[in-house]
Amino acid sequence: MAASRVSHLPQYPIRQSSPSDAGPPTSLKAFEPHPKRYNKLGIRASLQRENELNKNPQALELQGTLADFQSDVVSKHLNTLPRPLSSTQLSGSVSDRSRLRVAYQGVSGAYSESAAQKAYPNCEAVPCEQFDTAFEAVERWLVDRAVLPIENSLGGSIHRNYDLLLQHSLHIVGEVKYAVRHCLLANHGVKIEDLKRVLSHPQALAQCENTLTRLGLVREAVDDTAGAAKHVALHKLEDAGAVASSGAAEIYGLNILAQDIQDDSDNITRFLMLAREPIIPGTDRAFKTSIVFSLEEGPGVLFKALAVFALRQINLTKIESRPLRKQPLRGSDDNNTKYFDYLFYVDFEASMADQSAQNALGHLKEFATFLLVLGSYPVDKSTA
Repeated sequence: MAASRVSHLPQYPIRQSSPSDAGPPTSLKAFEPHPKRYNKLGIRASLQRENELNKNPQALELQGTLADFQSDVVSKHLNTLPRPLSSTQLSGSVSDRSRLRVAYQGVSGAYSESAAQKAYPNCEAVPCEQFDTAFEAVERWLVDRAVLPIENSLGGSIHRNYDLLLQHSLHIVGEVKYAVRHCLLANHGVKIEDLKRVLSHPQALAQCENTLTRLGLVREAVDDTAGAAKHVALHKLEDAGAVASSGAAEIYGLNILAQDIQDDSDNITRFLMLAREPIIPGTDRAFKTSIVFSLEEGPGVLFKALAVFALRQINLTKIESRPLRKQPLRGSDDNNTKYFDYLFYVDFEASMADQSAQNALGHLKEFATFLLVLGSYPVDKSTA
């Protein structure tokens, strides 16, 4: 792996530069707001009342004025919901800075918003259109923290955020686990048997596979769960529902047709808390450390890398491999076999303040072609 290099093992908490393959942050598409939501606010009247209105032009004009006023009130209510930041809006974001600002991906009512509020109670949760936008918002000092999902107990890893950890220079300063409870939502008056399709995030749809299959619903993937609820409500869809939270149902005025529709009741999403500066690791409580490294190709090389932790009785809680981007396939001299180069993301139960952890990474650095500490942070032991 001639193109790779060894990053000097940081004297934590100083973060080293990311590998050359990471490249600049991915550009983001501009946010396109949805059309305004208008509720059907017509005033029901009896036939006698309708006749009176037809005979009285002034009363008819007053009714139209009242309907316009009510629609305007609804529109203004929707405008009070925070709009997701996009890349084009990052430079113009302002705040009174009276509370900690925490970015999350999605719109109001997303599970990520609830996770952000659990991680930082009384924070100002700031919605972002994409994961990339949340990273950039922290880097540009528009928000103080970001809370983003990294893995789910049913759907597995969120690979995009693993890649973004290397494309951006943020530090993991904590984790939070959040129990996901999916609901089937629809507009009022719509019954389950009326539904033909359902909208939600791909992982949410996958987590409710059995229920949705039993109902015979066509799945349509969108960016996030709350966004699906918002779309169904804004367009007053009668043949489509959304898989989202009960909080999203309340925010967007939808009816809950079914609760807890996930296939497994133990549906937990783990979120990372990200900041511009690392925290100083301690030994007074349980800590976890996240690293990423790459290795040369060869027999037993990965075994050798993982053995540096086993030799010191350090427990690994997560290992994830991702292709090393912008690197050509490597050929074998023996049989012309082509190999991918990989990055390995590892979480282990130890603080960087522990001598054993420092020794393990020092040992790993001896043969790793790249090594980076992403963060050393307290373990979340709270009930999800």
